[in-house]
Formats: sequence, structure tokens, C-alpha cells
Amino acid sequence: AREISPPRAMSDDEDPVDIRPELEEACKPKCAKFVAAYDACVERVAKDTTGEAHCTGQYFDLWGCVDKCVAPTLFKHTK
Repeated sequence: AREISPPRAMSDDEDPVDIRPELEEACKPKCAKFVAAYDACVERVAKDTTGEAHCTGQYFDLWGCVDKCVAPTLFKHTK
């Protein structure tokens, strides 16, 4: 797992940097089975001719895993 460095002190004129996207990418390997299930679903839906297939369940499973992984680290960095 990648080590995420703590944010440095910012001056008043600096905009805060959102570290969540970086944390999400670092967590995706831990959620590999959900990534694979979502990717497989996307391929199936692309071949669907009825227009009724979707990957909502797989999408929420994937991001539920990522959010659970990200949360402890993300909240350590918030004020």
C-alpha cells in the first residue's frame, strides 16, 4: 500500500488540496474483486441490446469498498 503523506501547513492565501482522489486510487487494489466485477458488468452492458441492463449494484459495491478504505486516512487529514 502506498503511504500518503500528511498535508503540510498552508498559508492563508493557498487553496486546500483534495487528497481524496489520490486515496481512492491507492485503495482500488484492495477492492480488486469489486473493480473486476464492475468492469465485467460494464462489458456486458456494452453488449446489451435491450437498453435495460445496468451496473448499479456493482458500482455501489465498488465505491462502498473504496469509501470504507479511504475514510480512516481521509479523516485523519481533515480539520
